[in-house]
Amino acid sequence: MSEKHKSILLKANAAIAEGDYEGFLAFCTEDTVWNFVGDEVLEGKDAVREWMEDTYFAPPKIEVDTLIAEGEYLTAIGTVTIKDEDGTDTDYAYCDVWRFRGDKLFELKAFVIESDDE
Repeated sequence: MSEKHKSILLKANAAIAEGDYEGFLAFCTEDTVWNFVGDEVLEGKDAVREWMEDTYFAPPKIEVDTLIAEGEYLTAIGTVTIKDEDGTDTDYAYCDVWRFRGDKLFELKAFVIESDDE
């Protein structure tokens, strides 16, 4: 199952990188829950869709450095670059812990911090 989950997440990330947010959401359950630790919790596809519309002024650039799978969980570690409404890029380091329900992304616990690799 772990290789299958890795493949699903990489396909979902590829959809986001292309600006295909609905394509990404097709990989999520209807009742998906995203917990940005220390910030906010999104419940359901509509909340995630709205967050993407408010956050992604351009498709983010996602680099996955490490994938670790165990049972229904998949951890992705990497970097993401997000362009703000002024066109400024901000780099973040992240560790996403995904929980799958079947072949769908059900739950996310995201640890995200701004990088200072200047």
